[in-house]
Amino acid sequence: MLHGVAMRTLDGLDPAALPMEALVAAGEPVVLRGIARDWALVQAGRRSTAEALDYLRGFDAGAPVQYSFGAPEINGRPFYNADFTRLNFEVRRGALSAVLDEIASTFEVARPPTYYVASLLIERALPGFAQHNDAGLAALGINASASIWIGNRVTASCHFDTPDNLACCAVGRRRFTLFPPEQIDNLYPGPLEPTPGGQVISVVDFDQPDFDRHPRFREALASAQTAVLEPGDAIFIPSMWWHHVRSLEPFNVLVNYWWRSSPAFLSSPLPALQHAMWALRDLPEREKQAWAKIFQYYVFGPGERAGQHLPEAARGELAPFDETQARRVRAQLLGRLNR
Repeated sequence: MLHGVAMRTLDGLDPAALPMEALVAAGEPVVLRGIARDWALVQAGRRSTAEALDYLRGFDAGAPVQYSFGAPEINGRPFYNADFTRLNFEVRRGALSAVLDEIASTFEVARPPTYYVASLLIERALPGFAQHNDAGLAALGINASASIWIGNRVTASCHFDTPDNLACCAVGRRRFTLFPPEQIDNLYPGPLEPTPGGQVISVVDFDQPDFDRHPRFREALASAQTAVLEPGDAIFIPSMWWHHVRSLEPFNVLVNYWWRSSPAFLSSPLPALQHAMWALRDLPEREKQAWAKIFQYYVFGPGERAGQHLPEAARGELAPFDETQARRVRAQLLGRLNR
């Protein structure tokens, strides 16, 4: 496994007064040691894996959950087949308690199959769990959705998420390797679809990188930041930072919180990226360069610049968006796309 520089770490924080506003403003990853140490699940897992399993079973609402299953041959790495046309695992559904039993059956297996319950919404699947296992972001004015991730030794290939992310290691240990957004070219992103977890991933095998096929990955490693999280630790991952996550124990549980600092009425940028690829990428180079200037002027430059020479009443979409304007533009786009 390749390593970068050690990630910045904050110790001794009050879990009830996390400096999330400052962390988001700084836009850098940081490990928050011990902020979830008093969670009931963390305490149960410290006593024994069996107790952690029983604790989770006690909240199972009984509804089927979706999980990934991979044969022993994938070595805990949900990924692609050789030609990137299919995924190397299957998606199943079953009761959470039954999935936990199947995971437990792998603890003594030298080369186990892979089980991975990913991004399961806690409020829906584990009612009551958050009462004694919560990072307290709501008290800080952050409206974040809480999800739980459960599995055996699983590797989440390097990817990025559009929201900010606070991830709390509850049971087991996890190794995180992070890269800033500008390293995308050096991480060799894979297909936009299908993807193992809904986001585009790096196709580099971090355990055995092929520098002949992926030579620029050496440049990415120069920017890598790494950390190992123990039970009760958390990590803040800023929006758009690439992260590779390896679960290190036979049983691992993580709880994470995603949120966006932008207003809810703003659209996700990902459909805009897909639309731009469709509309612009294959134009003649001269036209692409002209459009790049236009996008710089209207989108990537200072937000107020494009409309500042116009009367306020005439600015329309050149003015900052509000909810009414967002609804109007959405309706216009849907109409144009359906023509």
